[in-house]
Amino acid sequence: MISFGPVPSRRLGKSLGINNIPSGKVCSYSCVYCQVGLTKDYRTKQTELYKPNEIFVAVKKHLSLLKEKDMPDYLTFVSNGEPTLDLYLGDTIEKLKVLGIPIAVITNASLLFNSNVQDALCLADWVSVKVDSNDATIWELINRPDKSLDFERYRESVIDFSAKYTGKLMTETMLVSGINDSRNVVQQTAELLYQIQPDTAYLSIPIRPPALSTIKIPSETAMIEAHQILSEKNLQVEFLLGFEGTNTGYTGSILDDIVDICTVHPLREDTMMELLKKDNATPEILTSLIEQKYIKAVSYNSNTYYIRCFF
Repeated sequence: MISFGPVPSRRLGKSLGINNIPSGKVCSYSCVYCQVGLTKDYRTKQTELYKPNEIFVAVKKHLSLLKEKDMPDYLTFVSNGEPTLDLYLGDTIEKLKVLGIPIAVITNASLLFNSNVQDALCLADWVSVKVDSNDATIWELINRPDKSLDFERYRESVIDFSAKYTGKLMTETMLVSGINDSRNVVQQTAELLYQIQPDTAYLSIPIRPPALSTIKIPSETAMIEAHQILSEKNLQVEFLLGFEGTNTGYTGSILDDIVDICTVHPLREDTMMELLKKDNATPEILTSLIEQKYIKAVSYNSNTYYIRCFF
């Protein structure tokens, strides 16, 4: 699976996802809130994954299977792990540009000390970098980075990248109750965001099943206070709190659509039912996929989500 969706995105409209990691989750972090689960394969060095032409051919074919109303607003690198681990990311972005659709990359920003990573991201039209904290201890607690990574190097490289990037730069801060949502911690985070000067500083909360079941959503008071603190830094601040909607694109192959989307983007039950309806499929398909351990159902915040099984 290389491409999936399009899926509705709170930031990007209709987003055709590109998963440039051809295996189970591979990442430089193992964030406590990650919707894809814990990281068992930590990596910090870029390696050869898919060849650029493999991704180009897969995306072009996927687009040809979509109805006009489902055509995406963005092609988005949102992987089963960290997309900048792909050695050929820059070459792939350049190749995809001929399709005439803006390209987005969602990264945890941990590898921005690598000039090749910065060069690749500078080719994208829209980039989101992860900024969960401006404190080394909290950064390690919430993001659980590979032991070779250093907070100060991460911090300096994010600021350096923000100074040279000319596209739309976004930051995303995931607020987790009891970890990074206190006033003092948010004020520290706001200092780093001020230095980055993103087009928009997004505040999000774990609305999908997190890697650790102990993770909780912050109180409304804490979220409002965080918004106020960032706003006082003259930052453009937006919440990412709501459900994206059920309008998921489909290719006509329901089994592939379900497995491919669930690999990276857990599907809420109402979205899954809508996808089945579009493809004239019955819920028995879900039972079969669960029995064969391709996907599993997880309850979280009074909702049922379907996610990919890897282990």
